[in-house]
Amino acid sequence: MVHRYLKNVVSLSFDREKCTGCGKCTEVCPHSVFEVLNRKAEIVKRDLCMECGACALNCPAEAIKVNAGVGCAAAIIWGWFNGKEPTCGCSETGDACCG
Repeated sequence: MVHRYLKNVVSLSFDREKCTGCGKCTEVCPHSVFEVLNRKAEIVKRDLCMECGACALNCPAEAIKVNAGVGCAAAIIWGWFNGKEPTCGCSETGDACCG
């Protein structure tokens, strides 16, 4: 089963210059958002990011940033609990909570 989240809203950012290619992000990401290509990590499935923060917490080079537990990941969880379509509210309020 492929998890689908809100498109183009994840707070994930990646600095390829800082990346050492260790592959920790690929080991800890539950949705295979990263792959190591040509000795550097790359974001290959950005919209599958659930903003759990595992990649950023395990990156020794501090090349990854994500607002873990906020934004659209939280909206999806609340949507599941409430049986409603997920929404984080950024489009209604103008806030940039989803990056």
